[in-house]
Amino acid sequence: MRIIDNVNDLLGDDLKREVKAGSKLRIAASTFSIFAFEALRKELERVEELEFIFTAPSFVPSSATDRLAKEWREFFIPPARIGESSLYGSEFEIRLRNKLTQRAIARECADWVRRKVKFRSNKTGAPMQQFAIVDDRAMYQPLQGFTSADLGYERGNAVSNMVTKLEVGEAPMTGQYVALFDQIWDNPDQLDDVTQAVYDHLASVYAENSPQRIYFLILYNLFAEFLEDISEDVLPNDLTGYQDTGIWKALYNFQRDAATGIINKLETYNGAILADSVGLGKTFTALAVIKYYELRNKSVLVLAPKKLAENWTNYNANLTTNIFAADRFNYDVLAHTDLLRTRGTSMGIPLDRVNWGNYDLVVIDESHNFRNADFTTEKETRYQRLMRQVIRAGVKTKVLMLSATPVNNHFTDLRNQLALAYEGDSAQLAGKLNISTSVEEVFRQAQRVFNEWSKLPAEERTPEAILSGLDFDFFELLDAVTIARSRKHIQAFYDTTDIGAFPQRLPPESVRSPLTDLGGVPSFSDMFASLSSLTLAVYAPLNYVFASRREKYEVLYGNLERGRNAMGGVVSNLGQASREKGIQKLMTVNLLKRLESSVEAFRLTLTKLENSVESAIGSIEKHAATVADLGSALGDLDADDDDLELPSFSVGGKVKIDLADMDVESCDLPRSSRTVGPLKMRVLLKVRPTCPCRVGDSLKNSKTSCAVR
Repeated sequence: MRIIDNVNDLLGDDLKREVKAGSKLRIAASTFSIFAFEALRKELERVEELEFIFTAPSFVPSSATDRLAKEWREFFIPPARIGESSLYGSEFEIRLRNKLTQRAIARECADWVRRKVKFRSNKTGAPMQQFAIVDDRAMYQPLQGFTSADLGYERGNAVSNMVTKLEVGEAPMTGQYVALFDQIWDNPDQLDDVTQAVYDHLASVYAENSPQRIYFLILYNLFAEFLEDISEDVLPNDLTGYQDTGIWKALYNFQRDAATGIINKLETYNGAILADSVGLGKTFTALAVIKYYELRNKSVLVLAPKKLAENWTNYNANLTTNIFAADRFNYDVLAHTDLLRTRGTSMGIPLDRVNWGNYDLVVIDESHNFRNADFTTEKETRYQRLMRQVIRAGVKTKVLMLSATPVNNHFTDLRNQLALAYEGDSAQLAGKLNISTSVEEVFRQAQRVFNEWSKLPAEERTPEAILSGLDFDFFELLDAVTIARSRKHIQAFYDTTDIGAFPQRLPPESVRSPLTDLGGVPSFSDMFASLSSLTLAVYAPLNYVFASRREKYEVLYGNLERGRNAMGGVVSNLGQASREKGIQKLMTVNLLKRLESSVEAFRLTLTKLENSVESAIGSIEKHAATVADLGSALGDLDADDDDLELPSFSVGGKVKIDLADMDVESCDLPRSSRTVGPLKMRVLLKVRPTCPCRVGDSLKNSKTSCAVR
């Protein structure tokens, strides 16, 4: 008996010495590699016969219980067993595989197998000893496999790889192993003949494969892990018949892919953001998703800006302009601002009777309008109302968000929108993702990287620079819950024969038209200066409280401890006076937005403002009210407009200041009235009040302006 340590004395070298012309080899091992054949090619060509037993089931048909359902077979490439995958190189023969000589070796090995080798496989799955016998003269055991690593020519993963050799003088023991091998070899209940299967596998290595097969094999190896994780439960159910609907048939190929992906994300993560570029048909894609859920008897709500509501109401009504009338859409449509209303009707729906918690799917058009989740305010915002009354209340609600610009200024914008999908509990989403930290931390780190990148010199501020800085967790998160494609992406990865070429975008042309061509009307700059001069004193009452009385109101309404004041309200870290200054600036911006919206909207808002100021002056002169009553008239200035960002809390009803504590003589309300009145007279009385034009629209020539002649 001799020990072969496979360090100083190699098993392969010993086999070369023992194998003679006409020898018969018997091998029982778990694997067989063409590189072992290559290492012993000269000796193996001289043997008379090789009988090889795979000690574990290899190259045998799967049992009936292992077979895939018929409908799945065409999408599945079964993973090879260890014995089969090692046939053309094990994981420890990477150096040999990298030489790219497998095809030549496999061709020669296949020819040798056809002439001299028989393979059988242990079909029982029961453990079996592994050994090799050369004639009746030498026996080697234990063997791990018949690979170049087991022969000692390549490094394996075993700490030690010693093999015991029984030689000629120990013939009785060698004979017992020969008898054992022959007994197993001749038992059809234990072994299956797999010679042809092995030969076919070898032939496939050197066969000329079609480009299509290579392509599919590459796809499988790239996405095998994803395919293993995918569940039928999160894929669109074809039995609903959604593919037979008019909206589905109207979609282009890239829109169908988006709809399928959205359904998968909604079922997996409860929410998704479709952020395709403008003009790629997000509305139609969303309609296909809506129809899918309607066919599953789900209730759907669409929240859209009021100015875009007709984009949606056109398809759920019996109108001649409804090209999908046959699909009979049944979703509800409400405006974003309806979330803050409790009376009246909107789109024909009575708001006081809306069952907000009964919607299975909420589609939010222009979802970036819900990017601010300020939970430090006392007055409930529409974001908070959506979260509380629609998402969290009632049935489990899925959220589909549509926005070409989900991130406006900060990554927090995207985080807040995604929070609607996981009901504000980020652990729900993080538990379904392969990320190493929390969702909040992912966005925090991404924002830090972006801030650092934005400070780089222009020549260093490249897409590659920021992409290399972002963590993998950020891409994992975006890939899970967002679909964002550009026109270039569609042109690069989709067949655009049906679509045709996208229109070429012309370079922007700046057109600066005046509000009107009539004389005596101030320019935009003049109006901005006039609006900027407004003090809006009614929104900053603390500026006019006597210094000796100011502490009283800071105690009542300021930030005393942990973001709360003496009245129990939730406030930010700023004092009340600081917040009032912010409100003044915000309301000035809102007035400019009203001017941008339309002349008519600007007229209505200025009229309300003027009336409120006059009312406040009258109250002060009569000493008939508190300052809380003075601000109440401005609490609902055109609140239905999505662009109008009213303060999250108003003075009226929240901050009450006794007029006895105010220096009413220095109050600027009269000056505000003197500013608003002339401005309205100079501009608005000369411009047609019912004009539908938007000031922000580009007027191509002054003859099309809305001035009265």
